[in-house]
Amino acid sequence: MKKNKKHNKYFHLQRILGISTVIIVFLYLILLIPESPSPVPERALNQPFLWNQDSLWLTLEERFIKARQTGCDQLSDSINESLSTFNYFLDRISSDSLQPDAKQFSALEDALFNLAPWIGACEHRIKEYIGLFFRLRYVVKNQSVHWDMNSGQARRTIYRMLYGGRAAIEEVMLQANKDSIPACVMGHSEPSKTPYTNILGVTIHSGDILVSRGGAPTSALIARGNDYPGNFSHVALVHVDEETNLASIIEAHIECGVKIATVDEYLKDKKLRIMVLRLRADLPQIINDPMLPHKAAASALNESLKHHIPYDFEMNYQENTKLFCSEVASTPYQKLGIKLWMGISSISSPGVARWLALFGVKYFKTQEPSDLEYDPQLRVIAEWRDPETLFKDHIDNAVIEAMLESAESGKDLNYSWYLLPVARIAKLYSSLLNVFGLVGPIPEGMTATAALRNQKLTNDHNAIKAGTESLAIQFKEQNKYTAPYWKLLTFARKAIVELNY
Repeated sequence: MKKNKKHNKYFHLQRILGISTVIIVFLYLILLIPESPSPVPERALNQPFLWNQDSLWLTLEERFIKARQTGCDQLSDSINESLSTFNYFLDRISSDSLQPDAKQFSALEDALFNLAPWIGACEHRIKEYIGLFFRLRYVVKNQSVHWDMNSGQARRTIYRMLYGGRAAIEEVMLQANKDSIPACVMGHSEPSKTPYTNILGVTIHSGDILVSRGGAPTSALIARGNDYPGNFSHVALVHVDEETNLASIIEAHIECGVKIATVDEYLKDKKLRIMVLRLRADLPQIINDPMLPHKAAASALNESLKHHIPYDFEMNYQENTKLFCSEVASTPYQKLGIKLWMGISSISSPGVARWLALFGVKYFKTQEPSDLEYDPQLRVIAEWRDPETLFKDHIDNAVIEAMLESAESGKDLNYSWYLLPVARIAKLYSSLLNVFGLVGPIPEGMTATAALRNQKLTNDHNAIKAGTESLAIQFKEQNKYTAPYWKLLTFARKAIVELNY
């Protein structure tokens, strides 16, 4: 009798395990069903910018090698003469009113690039070169006040001068000892009457905008994935309390939507660079109401305190119930009569558009963080670069740029299909946490499939990056100087081939 009971109990347990296994397998198979493929939204139809100057980059590199052999003593007079001539041209341009197709801008671009090899060989002149670029940026932005920033010629000119100038000074920086690179470079001291505080030695006013670059592969994708590839991936707005002078940083994160951070919390998140932008004091709106920037920051702060604002993966800057990072700055200013991003960003490359659509992007005419620098309404107050991470920034750019070339050739962001059930369970868990204001493993607003694609992007980026870094190290050991960006891009392409990506 006891034996029969044991047998029955064992049989019952086997039956429960069998049924449970069938249910689990059934649920797993159900959760394996892929999402219906969404049609790729219509991309912008602009023309992506291309330098098409490979021969120039190689010539500059050859001149740098020759300059190192020549020595700084013999180059000193030539550098002094070039700096003097450059400043003379800037003086002339400052007193004139030029259209974006003026030949003077091409001449300035050539002069800035041609000076770079000498400065790269003479690192004690770096600060002068950086100062020259900051003055050039100030002059060019003043000229652009009356340009139509949505015209192709205006966008190309200001991009070549500002992005190209930054690229030049950073190539020079990367050839110098770390002690020679200033971590913070001060720009224009634009007056403001709003409350202020001090952050890392810089006076920051309420209403100032922080544009930064994160260290994740998705940050590189945001910075590079548009018609005018840039250096920045994130935007935040500063509010300074008029009584305590404490700063609050209002920003939107894919993990949790809009949130308020302290300065320490903001800086704790890994950033490869930060730039401070401020509205010009001579704007009619600011003349009429000098406290307008503070009012915009206070509005953004109050909105984020009143209710939860989810992250806008669609990047629809014309709808404000959800916000991506750029909208955190543009929305409150828009309500007060100032339209930021006078030149709207566009994403026209089919491969880039296809990849971004896989993460939920639906609007390819939008407000890209990098493009805010080119807005004539804003002054550059200061820019921080961490000497330890500047090269990492360039590596990340080269890797993502090479990956996007693969996207243009038809490469898809495929994910591990067998992980989809696990990701969907993680998404359900994350959604439950979101109800209580907590953050789960998959960001609010991101699908399980998009999360797997994000992981795929990260894994692929890291593998290609490892190969690129290895080739860069070999290059430096052999040539005794740091590989410039065009070499890094070649290394990234080679790494992609070796990995059979």
